[in-house]
Amino acid sequence: MSIWDKYDTKQLKELEKLNREYREFLDNGKTERECIDTIVNTIEDAGYREMESLIREGGSLKKGDKVYSVWMNKSIAMFRIGEHPLKEGMNILGAHIDSPRLDVKQKPLYADADGSFSYLDTHYYGGVKKYQWVALPLAIHGVVVKKDGTTVELNVGDNEDDPVFFVSDLLVHLAGEQMEKKAAKVIEGEALDLIIGNKPLVIRKDGEKEKAEDDEEEKDWDKPMDVDRARRLMKAGALDILKQTYDIDEEDFISAELEIVPAGKAREAGFDRSMTLAYGQDDRVCAFASVRAMLDVKDTERTVCCILADKEEIGSVGATGMHSRFFENTVAELMELTGEYSELDLRRCLAHSCMLSSDVNAGFDPSYASCFEKKNASFLGRGMVFNKFTGSRGKSGSNDANAEYLAHLRRILDERKISYQTAELGKVDAGGGGTIAYILAQYGMNVIDSGVAVLNMHAPWEATSKADVYEAYRGYMAFVEGAAM
Repeated sequence: MSIWDKYDTKQLKELEKLNREYREFLDNGKTERECIDTIVNTIEDAGYREMESLIREGGSLKKGDKVYSVWMNKSIAMFRIGEHPLKEGMNILGAHIDSPRLDVKQKPLYADADGSFSYLDTHYYGGVKKYQWVALPLAIHGVVVKKDGTTVELNVGDNEDDPVFFVSDLLVHLAGEQMEKKAAKVIEGEALDLIIGNKPLVIRKDGEKEKAEDDEEEKDWDKPMDVDRARRLMKAGALDILKQTYDIDEEDFISAELEIVPAGKAREAGFDRSMTLAYGQDDRVCAFASVRAMLDVKDTERTVCCILADKEEIGSVGATGMHSRFFENTVAELMELTGEYSELDLRRCLAHSCMLSSDVNAGFDPSYASCFEKKNASFLGRGMVFNKFTGSRGKSGSNDANAEYLAHLRRILDERKISYQTAELGKVDAGGGGTIAYILAQYGMNVIDSGVAVLNMHAPWEATSKADVYEAYRGYMAFVEGAAM
């Protein structure tokens, strides 16, 4: 049942404070890079030092020291050194900070055939319902890296005086044929092109007439403009703004990482303000709770760690995903700094560690109850969620945690009166999904998925319960402070 009635006045104040900070985190971190910048600023204020700087200085680590390592500005590992040797293992919180979105292609800029609009061509990222991304205000966040190494940061659409962008949809009056299509085909991936302008390039006024930049001769303005010329001027208008405002040329898109995300701030939801409605809560809700737990933890027997990875939504691939060796290499460097490194002790450290794969679960939705098996569903407002296994169909791609590990966690949480629930993603044959749990489990460590129930998962706007965010934070604190199995 709902856990709201268990809180006293002090706890309710703590809950609201935590969720205010959570909304700020969501607003400041709509991309992986922005999340990393926000987290680094926060943890450095709390005394965390950059591991790479410590290595260059020939430094070392001892009990109580706090360090972090960032990889390619998209993944981060944080550590607080405990009393026990690292070869005895760590308590690890692992989440991901990438979210479904639209990515700008490398050759994106064009004008339509008639020169009516300028566009950015996009490629959707992660599992999305494409029809959810049309006819809503969108923002552009990301970086453009020029050939000389200069990085231009873009963040357009989230400030009150910013313009926003959008993907158009067919008006309902003409959508008879469209409405007959399956949901997966209503909007095709190549139709998710972002409208960024409607005004062609015009550089000066000549009386009541206007003369465009590429006019070499006087033009009869009473005649229709040539379509090819209209298209060129529409594209040139967008390029002119990019050049004048950001010093970006068209070829600079080749070395850009621009993400299209919903415009707007995280909001409290419901008359009772019991929920948060925002973009990117999968999985930044668990990332936020994990970082807060790391900041608030005191001295511990075991070294505690928080790993926040990129690329989970597309299979944890690439140099910044959990399939890379970033985490393993970072632990090796950590052990070197504590004077404990050997290849065998590194293997022992990883195998003897315990981990919460801090990822979200599908919240039960009464409007779509037929997709859930209610006894084994997670509900908003009933505490943090444990998924013994994920995967799809016959547990394909699942980690499937050991019963002994679950018993260990139950004892830790019950001692601190932390509310939790167990769940599966949905009905057995309804679908499925995966996390980073199985990747870390390959080292032989105990791993289980543990997070927050989310409504509208992977939609542009997702919903969570404030109470669940609070319980996840408390649960993560209990875990990292807990003793080994």
